[in-house]
Amino acid sequence: MRWAMAVVCGTIALVHTLPAPFLLDAMAGGRSVWHLPRGLPTIYLTYDDGPNQSTTPDLLDALAREGVHATFFLIDEQVTADTAPIISRMFADGHAVALHSRQRWDLLRSSTSIARLLTAHADRLESLAGARPCRAFRPHGGWRSLSMYHGLQAIDYRLIGWGWMLWDVDPLHARTATRVVHRIGPRVRAGDIIVMHDDDARAPGKPQPHTVEATSRLIPMLRERGFAFGTVC
Repeated sequence: MRWAMAVVCGTIALVHTLPAPFLLDAMAGGRSVWHLPRGLPTIYLTYDDGPNQSTTPDLLDALAREGVHATFFLIDEQVTADTAPIISRMFADGHAVALHSRQRWDLLRSSTSIARLLTAHADRLESLAGARPCRAFRPHGGWRSLSMYHGLQAIDYRLIGWGWMLWDVDPLHARTATRVVHRIGPRVRAGDIIVMHDDDARAPGKPQPHTVEATSRLIPMLRERGFAFGTVC
């Protein structure tokens, strides 16, 4: 009986490392966002792991050409004096800026530790870029826990996920613009949150030109289907 209970508890805990809503997310109510209301034909482009000095400016140029606002989830280690001008431009261009994490194991932190960590990251980002990120957080890989949700509640943050299969990560193949467009384009529905990467947490600073190209191809494709674009904040 004890083994059965252990297996059940372990399975429930493991499911919350998958990039999809489950039990804890339902319990968190509005603290957890994996999809936004379908009332308007709006979709949400989001970008993780940046800023990247070689890729993010090109991505901002592409978004500006299309007149689209997106949401950037920034890793604290990537927020430096060198990248601060890029972040300032995000704010100036009307994009939303939020917090991301490099480590999946943040879900094991206490609620107090998570709250303090995110507050410190927001403070540092504001001191460097001149504006404060919105109260949104995306854990690396979507890994989450009850203590994470309690920490977010303490500082009034929301956890932002993404739609099923609406990501650019493909561990079995090289990440190319064509593969990203073919994966995401046909699946998008109103209210969906899409996640792509303007940097790579495993190789910080590595150029991600496929993200810029995929974005430039996806926006007109989705606009033709009647979608508008918004930010999650």
